[in-house]
Amino acid sequence: MNTFMRWAGFIVVLFIAAPLVIVVPMSFSNASSLQFPPPGYWLGYYRAYFTSMDWLIPTWNSILIATATTILTMALVVPATFALVRHKFRGKGFADLMMLMPMAVPHIVMAVGYYSYFGDLGLVHSHLGVILAHTCLSVPIAFLVLSANLKGFDRNLERAAQSLGASPTKTFLHVTLPILRPGLVISSLFAFIQSFDETVVAIFISGRDAETLPRKMFDSIRQEADPVIAVISTLLFVVVLVGIAAPYFASALRSRAPKPSRPAGAH
Repeated sequence: MNTFMRWAGFIVVLFIAAPLVIVVPMSFSNASSLQFPPPGYWLGYYRAYFTSMDWLIPTWNSILIATATTILTMALVVPATFALVRHKFRGKGFADLMMLMPMAVPHIVMAVGYYSYFGDLGLVHSHLGVILAHTCLSVPIAFLVLSANLKGFDRNLERAAQSLGASPTKTFLHVTLPILRPGLVISSLFAFIQSFDETVVAIFISGRDAETLPRKMFDSIRQEADPVIAVISTLLFVVVLVGIAAPYFASALRSRAPKPSRPAGAH
């Protein structure tokens, strides 16, 4: 049974990693289109990405929109989560349902709705329109992560702090916030990734002025299969690897750092 599970795990990992094995070599290819195996290797498409405003502007747009979406998402989700988890009120079940509704509706349906609604408001083809749409898509994921974290929170810690004279604000800043920090960080990360990676809604409402990187990649592969797409995919893969490995390297450096010696005579 253990042998079977090991082989099953190996096959799953191989299936997941196979696209990366293809994409990374293609990013160094000198072919005029996406081709595997590459006929030759060079760095020309990396140079093309870092010197072309046609690619750098959508990249900047995606970073800007994802950052703004994360901030707006957390500004909405944090108070909403505290209200829905810690308080009982009429319509709470309906409010919970509406918070999660965007996860149940296909993105193409929401994209059509946003296109029609934002068109009347003059927000189509604008950064603000994409930010608002992506926020609606990011709220359910951030809410699920943060609510799960908050439900496991021991409120006796807050009561103890307040019994010792701490104000509600100080209790939140020095007790609640540090304990919930992992959940807040993970919620923010999911909101950022959801916005940065979203394609369908961006195709409908981003336009040329607010074109995001996923939309640019979609248009490029549909029209000409530009190998720069493989470059971007490789760079994103490297960023993910660095993000995963960074905490381990930081932990290893802290463990190897010399500990401060005690002064002579100290006990």
